[in-house]
Amino acid sequence: MATVVTMPRLSDTMTEGTVATWLKKVGDKVSEGDILAEIETDKATMEFESFNAGTLLHIGIQEGETASVDSLLAIIGKEGEDISELLKGETSNDEKEEEPKSETKKEEKETSEAKTTNTELPKGVKVVTMPRLSDTMTTGTVATWLKKVGDKVSEGDILAEIETDKATMEFESFNAGTLLYIGIQEGETAPVDSVLAIIGPEGTDVSGIAENYSAASESKEESKSEEKESTSKKEESTSQTSSSTSNGGRIFASPLAKKIAEEKGIDLSQVNGSGENGRIVKSDVENYTPSAKSAEPVAQAAATSSDVKPFVPAGEVYQEEIKNSQMRKVIAKRLAESKFTAPHYYLTIELDMDNAIASRNMINGLPDTKVSFNDMVIKASAMALKKHPQVNSQWKDDAMIINHHVNIGVAVAVEDGLVVPVLKFTDQMSLTQIGANVRDMAGRSKAKKIQPNEMEGSTFTISNLGMFGIQSFTSIINQPNSAILSVGAIVEKPVVKNGQIVIGNTMTVTLACDHRTVDGATGAQFLQTFKAFMENPVTMLA
Repeated sequence: MATVVTMPRLSDTMTEGTVATWLKKVGDKVSEGDILAEIETDKATMEFESFNAGTLLHIGIQEGETASVDSLLAIIGKEGEDISELLKGETSNDEKEEEPKSETKKEEKETSEAKTTNTELPKGVKVVTMPRLSDTMTTGTVATWLKKVGDKVSEGDILAEIETDKATMEFESFNAGTLLYIGIQEGETAPVDSVLAIIGPEGTDVSGIAENYSAASESKEESKSEEKESTSKKEESTSQTSSSTSNGGRIFASPLAKKIAEEKGIDLSQVNGSGENGRIVKSDVENYTPSAKSAEPVAQAAATSSDVKPFVPAGEVYQEEIKNSQMRKVIAKRLAESKFTAPHYYLTIELDMDNAIASRNMINGLPDTKVSFNDMVIKASAMALKKHPQVNSQWKDDAMIINHHVNIGVAVAVEDGLVVPVLKFTDQMSLTQIGANVRDMAGRSKAKKIQPNEMEGSTFTISNLGMFGIQSFTSIINQPNSAILSVGAIVEKPVVKNGQIVIGNTMTVTLACDHRTVDGATGAQFLQTFKAFMENPVTMLA
């Protein structure tokens, strides 16, 4: 089915964008990661890449035209696909919304003006909100603040590192001044457009601005939460607008605070409210720590119940709760989807690594040359994929896509989990080029400098745990790939050669395949070809 691509918001203040140049035209094939167009924002002209693959069926905003964020930019789908309903729907929506939209905008303007009256921004003060750093990002987590309140900030300075659903990225300031306020602390997660910081002239009082924006943000979240509730829940919520304490006292709490308290099992009567007239708000519940007083009566009763003192172990139950990072959430979601949707099966083969060891020693003996066994695995995989393109495929409900280009993803362990940088057109690289690129990407991944577009578009994945001494293991397929190769350690052991038992070096690899696209015989043939390259490395230099 065709996918509608909308005008992205490429900066925190962007409300509209201008298409400077289209790099694709209607009818062109589009792959994930291809640059569709150059878009002028309020800050700069930026490349906008496609997150979808298919044929460019429609262009909604022509070169030189300006449109608001979320306007129809393009439609991508199958060649020849009928998109008249999508276009009709878009036109219909425009017509229907044209008149009400002006009224809505008028209302929004009035609301905005009222809000501005209440929170008049002093001269030079700028409110910075949580940016949308990827097309699928809805919330962001502040990993690290690189500036603190009171620090001078120049345009282009890195304010913070922000975890998105795809990676941890540096967020730079588009404003100059002094950092007056931080709205989201390190480790906290907040929706896109939440108040991230306030920048302005040194000494400016922004307390009223921060409070007003925070209240507006909470009110918005509460209204969204209430909209999702069913009629019965609304009635229940109405009847419980104010709760009661155990002694009959009335508790005032916002609906969002009540919802969070219910989810966490927190007794609102134990929470102190910081809102107007002691009203309990979201932050009060989130920051609530149970006191130890409730445990005192139990301890006293136990002390007086008997003169006999039972044996009490000296240890204590100790648990630590670590908040899931955005990266960890995405890893969990995608791997679960892969494991439970793709029928995995596994093929294991053992390789004779004696020739590979000798060849590597010879290559690394050359000046300024360094090749790892992992580089050799990547090169052999790329060459084998060219001979067995069925393994280099992906499954779709109505078709199977055979990729004739080879983009190999290399799994890299980082502090927060796992990232998979992609070597584009791996089959065209030499061993030394592969080595240099892998070292560069792995280094930037661990330093959180890797960009989201560098982790997209893989057609096959390799995971190597050999450096940790793991001899064999199985991996979960990195969708939309059809296969992933798990590489174990090189082990020295007795082997049979020419009818004699000798000491040899072997390595075990396991290929996990999606049975929807890769049959057992196809996977086995791929491994045979891969084995031939690895055991005769000179064939990879041709």
